[in-house]
Amino acid sequence: MDQPQRLPYIDPALITDPRMLAEFERAAREGAPRPESHAMRANVPAVFWAFTNAWNDTFVNGVCDHAIKELCRLYVSQAVNCNYCGNQRSVKAQEQGLLEADVKDLLDFDKSTRFTPRQKAALRLAEAITWGLESTDELWQGLYDNFDTGAIVELGFFIGLTMGQQRWNRLINMQHNQFMPGTAGGLAPAAALKAA
Repeated sequence: MDQPQRLPYIDPALITDPRMLAEFERAAREGAPRPESHAMRANVPAVFWAFTNAWNDTFVNGVCDHAIKELCRLYVSQAVNCNYCGNQRSVKAQEQGLLEADVKDLLDFDKSTRFTPRQKAALRLAEAITWGLESTDELWQGLYDNFDTGAIVELGFFIGLTMGQQRWNRLINMQHNQFMPGTAGGLAPAAALKAA
């Protein structure tokens, strides 16, 4: 039996800030994050904006390749078993060439031939942060061979941000299409079919 969602969404009538409304529309259209997680954070506008600004500055924009950050986000969602986050896709990353088939190999990325050395270096960082692995010379050499310092800092920050948020979403049992129902922007193909 499914567990209930543990916290309420904001009442949509209380969302009057035009910038916040625009961000909800973007989330419904592009996903990652979807409107439901925004609707939870919007109960406290300062939390909404703290997350949204950090997300946009380090995931949507930033100095590291967006598609690599999306791979890391999806790795974390599989590792922490957050189906809500794992069933989302970044439209921007798809436009940059991320394929649905790539997602299937994430937990075995080191054995996969789908990923470049650069992608694997980033995924090793996601793996180390997610599982609390030891910091090794091999990990750091792979990172420095493929990224500059700024990209490593952003990637590490973003992985930590998304891991914490995904564990939170899983704990409260967040589900798709419970806020702004019928929107499929940014949903994985199987989840989009359910939303239709």
